[in-house]
Amino acid sequence: MSTVANINDDTKETRARSLWQDAVKHFVRDRLTLIAFIVLVLMTLACYLAPPVLEDLLDVDATRTNTPASFTAPGVDRHVLGTDHLGRDQLIRLLYGGRVSLAVAYTSSIMIIFIGVSLGLLAGFYGGLVDDTITWLVNTLSSVPSTLLYIVIAAIWQPPVEWMIIILALLGWVGTSRLVRAEVLSIKEREYVLAARALGASDFRLLVSHIFPNLMSIVIVTGSIIAGNLILVEAGLSYLGVGVQPPTPTWGNMLTDSRTYFVQGVHLVIWPGIMILITVMCFYLVGDGLRDALDPHQSRHSKA
Repeated sequence: MSTVANINDDTKETRARSLWQDAVKHFVRDRLTLIAFIVLVLMTLACYLAPPVLEDLLDVDATRTNTPASFTAPGVDRHVLGTDHLGRDQLIRLLYGGRVSLAVAYTSSIMIIFIGVSLGLLAGFYGGLVDDTITWLVNTLSSVPSTLLYIVIAAIWQPPVEWMIIILALLGWVGTSRLVRAEVLSIKEREYVLAARALGASDFRLLVSHIFPNLMSIVIVTGSIIAGNLILVEAGLSYLGVGVQPPTPTWGNMLTDSRTYFVQGVHLVIWPGIMILITVMCFYLVGDGLRDALDPHQSRHSKA
């Protein structure tokens, strides 16, 4: 029996490895998705690694004000992207702002996926009281728009960036939980899951080995879309004055501040807007490409 079990485990590992290899090949062949992924990686590395180097190289500082040099045009006097109304270098502020905006997107999306997938798995797999309780919680949170609820919270207590990330995650997992629950309800009735249960597989093994792997494409696609949405949410909250507060730069509050000085310095609006647009599009393209790469039906179709 142990020999048969080992053979089955080896077969499963080989099949899983083959599926992931096919997914990687499909992903690499999709040039648009690959370009979007590379842009995201380079943008993330630039935001986290480049500012100190550029500050020394260009002799500029994100926090140094120089009012006489306000609204300097791009490319003048070491200011590659110009300066704002206080004479602060826009390139350095844009990179530092990207740190915060991307941190909100990455961290909150990971937390949302973790909470949503965990509760969705439990609700769909166990049903009964567990499902009823989680469904009641989902319906309760869904009855109030999460953005409106965050605005109310921020009006009472302006949270720092760390708490903003946590609050966005606690308010944003509902859709993911619903999606995962619906998928689990379908997967747990499939023959291979029923066969594994009949052979005595534990609930934990069923969830981890048989159900969760079939949710990977949904989880990855949802995570990419959520990350892109969170970039827009941060920008929208900053526009309403309840996002990350100055002087901490983010793409959202840089765009919001620049609307007052649109005539004096149109470049102040252009650069944060471009960064938000490119980042959101890249997240969506990567999510869509990964969905196609991880979808077995799509993989078989591409081979045909």
